[in-house]
Amino acid sequence: MIKKIFISTGEYLLFMKQVLRKPEKWRIFWRQLILESDKLIISSILLVGVISFFIGGVLVIQTASNLENPIIDKMYIGYMVRESLILEFCSTMVALILAGKMGSNIASEIGSMRITEQIDAMEMMGVNSAGFLVLPKLVASTLLSPLLMLFSLVLGLIGGYIVVEFTQIIPTPSYITGIKAFYNGFYVFYSCFKMSLFCFLISSIAAFNGYYAKGGSLGVGRSSTTAIVVTSILILLFDLIVTQLMLY
Repeated sequence: MIKKIFISTGEYLLFMKQVLRKPEKWRIFWRQLILESDKLIISSILLVGVISFFIGGVLVIQTASNLENPIIDKMYIGYMVRESLILEFCSTMVALILAGKMGSNIASEIGSMRITEQIDAMEMMGVNSAGFLVLPKLVASTLLSPLLMLFSLVLGLIGGYIVVEFTQIIPTPSYITGIKAFYNGFYVFYSCFKMSLFCFLISSIAAFNGYYAKGGSLGVGRSSTTAIVVTSILILLFDLIVTQLMLY
């Protein structure tokens, strides 16, 4: 098991060395980058928005039910909801969701190209198939994913606001005051950095598993499943590491 992990890590690093080479034709790269941005990031907006909206509402209800002490100002409920969204939910939870959507998409797409020998044909023509197929996905997901995090934050706060407005679980002015109080811009940077790192892991690991898929359609399915499982574990591991390094 340990030997297999080291072998896979070495193969992954060699694969990334091939992926990160300078593009041979920049015009084609930019065109692919735009297409991948639409397919990987823009297509995820609806899913991320809906989930974030309901998470924000649930956080308000749960936080309010645990802070019923009359001594505690109700504005701290809004503050705690905002901090929870920024520090963890809008980066880590959204990344875990994208690991399923984005990761399976990339792994199955590249895996299908491998078993139908399209990648072999590219290599026969002298094309750096790993760079051509993977680099635009890697750049698009890494650079644009912080926008998903910010969008998730906004929708989460709106979801909390609507729950407060309709249920009056706490006074609406207290919620608004809370989400404005004690704002720390570094926390937003920290969350955006985590999101970029997580999406780099998602796209690169999914591409790696798809690129080396074998065994027909069953192999493509296995590569997608492996990519999702490995990426989810690494997201939680790097969440712990980055939090320790950046917040303490």
